[in-house]
Amino acid sequence: MSAWLQAAVVLVVLAAVHVPLGDLLACAFTSSRHLRAEALLYRAMRVDPDADQRWSTYAGCVLAFSGMSILLLYVLLRVQAHLPFALGHHGMPPAQAWNTAVSFVTNTSWQSYAGEGALGHLTQLAGITVHSFLSAAVGLTVALTLIRGLTRSRTDRVGNFWCDLVRGVVRVLLPLSAVFAVVLLAGGAVQNLHGFHTVPTLAGHTQAVPGGPVASQEAIKLMSGDGGGFYNVNSAHPFENPKAWTNVVEIILMLLIPSAIPRMYGRMVRDTRQGWLLLGVVAVLFTASLALLSWTEAAHHGTVPQAVGASLEGKETRFGPAGTALFANASTASADGAVNGSHDSLTAYGGGVTLVNMLLGEVSPGGVGSGLYGLVSLALVAVFLGGLMIGRTPEYLGKQIRASEIRLVALITLATPVAVLVGTGLTLGLPTPRRSFLNTGAHGLSEGLYAFTSAGNTNGSAFAGLSANTDFYNVGLALAMLVGRYLTMILVIALAGSLARQSPASVTRGTLPTHTPMFAALTAAVAILVVAITYLPALALGPLAEGGT
Repeated sequence: MSAWLQAAVVLVVLAAVHVPLGDLLACAFTSSRHLRAEALLYRAMRVDPDADQRWSTYAGCVLAFSGMSILLLYVLLRVQAHLPFALGHHGMPPAQAWNTAVSFVTNTSWQSYAGEGALGHLTQLAGITVHSFLSAAVGLTVALTLIRGLTRSRTDRVGNFWCDLVRGVVRVLLPLSAVFAVVLLAGGAVQNLHGFHTVPTLAGHTQAVPGGPVASQEAIKLMSGDGGGFYNVNSAHPFENPKAWTNVVEIILMLLIPSAIPRMYGRMVRDTRQGWLLLGVVAVLFTASLALLSWTEAAHHGTVPQAVGASLEGKETRFGPAGTALFANASTASADGAVNGSHDSLTAYGGGVTLVNMLLGEVSPGGVGSGLYGLVSLALVAVFLGGLMIGRTPEYLGKQIRASEIRLVALITLATPVAVLVGTGLTLGLPTPRRSFLNTGAHGLSEGLYAFTSAGNTNGSAFAGLSANTDFYNVGLALAMLVGRYLTMILVIALAGSLARQSPASVTRGTLPTHTPMFAALTAAVAILVVAITYLPALALGPLAEGGT
């Protein structure tokens, strides 16, 4: 009952803020006025925020900014021993620093280290927290190009990357994170620059626990989709997630901006029905996965779970199995990757649900920005299939989906599966990476599949049974992150440029309506069908086989 009450509170709050927050997002990116703070940043960067860019220039800015971000974070991680507030930590080894830099710049937050055992306070603040803001803003910029591609005609311009980036940080992420950092601080999350404190444990031993700037990082890590934990156990740590009500706040934060972006989309394409349709697809997929995950965690398969009345291994006992299931579903559906329990300890089918959430491309609601362009890509596939059924050239919001556009959509759909399945295949085929599996058989396969699914879809959560701090995983997972993030982004920006060059198509009686419940059902069906066609063999050998034993 408590878990369902938590879910109801989350849904009610998200419903209440959907319209005002979505409208705020739309205004932030359509206003012609620059704030004074923004003007100072443009002057410092020596850019003209009013100069529209071609799609190729915009894509080049995304890659150049992200590449420089990776380099700077890598250097910071390597030299942190010589920086203030290092707390005695050494610089990260090269392969692990590379993995961590790529992880946080790509908005993945995969961690092959324990936060409090590897990073000092300055590195957490200037490295991890800063890139939580920037990586989320980059995702928003790419979504904006696709919106402009659908609303502009006979042009090769899709916006200004620097203007979009600055507005995303200054007008959206900074104000919201400041408010919720105070909320979490009021709930008991710590915020200081203290070093290690030695405390007694229940077993009669001692443990060194550091303080740190936790509340400020916690707010943006959840809201940006980054999800990386200040402490190794992430949101299961009472310094990060102190109370039951802060647990609800953290779930809301993971879903807050991605669930409001469909409203922004509807406003910016000047047809709010399109936003409601995408929100309906999100709601159906999220509710279905939450119900299934909650049911699998309450099923109590096995002798021990039946004896104690719950599947308690790896769960956050403060919130119970159902509360952990709600958090896990929000985490993997939103591309955030934060955890308040061990996903490796979920039931076989429960772990399979979290896998499917990510394999959907994390569109329910997905990441900040990435969830929207994933949803629109699925809608374009649905339009294409619908057009074939009625014998017309597919059209979406007045734009024809021609051969060039559908090729780009197909590549967008295939980019992440290539990274996931090739990486998983190498993991299973080579003896060295297999030694990192804690388990053998079907569950061991699921551990490897989960790792590359999480990396390729920029989620960052993990099956904790995998020992990922090896050269193979540090390098291989980073490559999967780069492919899943930037190859997809470049293809989306190219699609935006192709759409923007078109002239508007006239709407006739034969045009497939894209704002109806039938089209919403078709889009949701396409999302499920793509996962089934692409990943069913891997799922059958992993969580489905394990659950059937």
